[in-house]
Order: sequence, then C-alpha cells, then structure tokens
Amino acid sequence: MQKAYLNPTPDQTFEIVGEGAYNFVKVLAHSRGLQAAGEVRQACDERFQAFQRLAELIPEEEVILEWGHRNSRAALELVHASAVDHFLIDDFEMSAALLEMLLELDPEDHLEGSELLAFDYLAMDETELFDEVINDLSDKSASRELLLLWAAFRRDGSLPEGELKRFKTRFAPFFAEFTAEEHPADEVYLRDIESERPSLQAQARELWFRTENLWVLWPRFIEALRQRQ
Repeated sequence: MQKAYLNPTPDQTFEIVGEGAYNFVKVLAHSRGLQAAGEVRQACDERFQAFQRLAELIPEEEVILEWGHRNSRAALELVHASAVDHFLIDDFEMSAALLEMLLELDPEDHLEGSELLAFDYLAMDETELFDEVINDLSDKSASRELLLLWAAFRRDGSLPEGELKRFKTRFAPFFAEFTAEEHPADEVYLRDIESERPSLQAQARELWFRTENLWVLWPRFIEALRQRQ
C-alpha cells in the first residue's frame, strides 16, 4: 500500500497525503519535542530524514505544495528547519540545496527562506547567486542591509559609507547589537523574544544568534563594524 501521494488541487498546487513517516505534522512535532528535551542531534536527523523522504516523493516536473494544507505546510517547515540545522554546522552547501528545493515547492516563500539562502550563498562566495536572491529581501529588512555590508566587505575589505550610514540610523538596534561585546541570552531577552511583540532590540539579538557561526568564521567583518561605532 502506498504510504503517501500528491493530491492535486484546483489551484494547481498539490497536497501531501500520507501516514506514518509521511505524516509530516507528527514528524515536525516529534522533532520539536526532541529538541526541547535536549536531543538536538536526533532532532536534526529526524528533520533531514523527513527531507529525504519528501525529495523521493516529489517528481522531476514542477510541483508547488499547498501552503494551506497542514501536512504539506509541515513538510515545508521540516525542509526549512533542516536547512537551518545545516547552516548552523557550517554546511552551507547542503543548507543552500535544501532552501533551493524549498523555494521551488513554495515560490511565495512563506518561511522567508530567501534570507538564509542569501547568507549561504555569501558564505560560499557564490556572488552571482547572491546578487539574484538579495533582491527578494525587503528594503525594510535589517538582514538585507547586513548582507549588503558583509558582501561589500568580503569583496574589497571595506564598508561602503552609504550602507553603513543606513545600517547605523535606520537599523540602530541591530548596529548596536552587532557591535556589542556581549550578547547574553538572559531572562530579559528570552521573555522579550517570546512575547507577542518582541522589541527591535530582542529581534536584533535573535539575528545575532541566528548568524553567530558566520562571525566566528569571519570575525574581521564584526571588527570592522565595531571600529565604526
């Protein structure tokens, strides 16, 4: 008996109908439970194996998954979460591959995978691919401004004045966070970021934590920012 199949919808999208290992809602919940219990490696394995099963299920022709369908959305969330897992262990190539698949399955980018993909491409020094994806990020995004600064710094070792001024003024809490000496994940921060409306300061620290592994690999960029405080 087939455990999973793609059910076409009138909107020219597809729903993943499945049970057992293809019940991605349960798989996602289980992986989150493992992570909350401190079983991080098992949680990562669970998510990557879910991605592998999904990849086998998807045919070569174009398939767009229905975001409004619970199991299909959970499958997309698992792919995104696995991309984050690989990013955090500096496996930028695998992270990028997962995100490229995610964007094929969800061109509207509900999970904002383009942002992480831009960081992956820049880390891989894939400048042409980076130039393509950076345009998908909103001008209102602090991540976009940070990426533009880092791209320029990687290219010629200096920070462009225009982008730097914009980052320092329009995204002041993010500039303050990325030039700070310490980034405590204390109770104040945790309460703030988990609240219904996190402050910009908390969002800035969250972005630091999400990208901290990059600055371990490329510390000179952060040093350059600190010199311009």
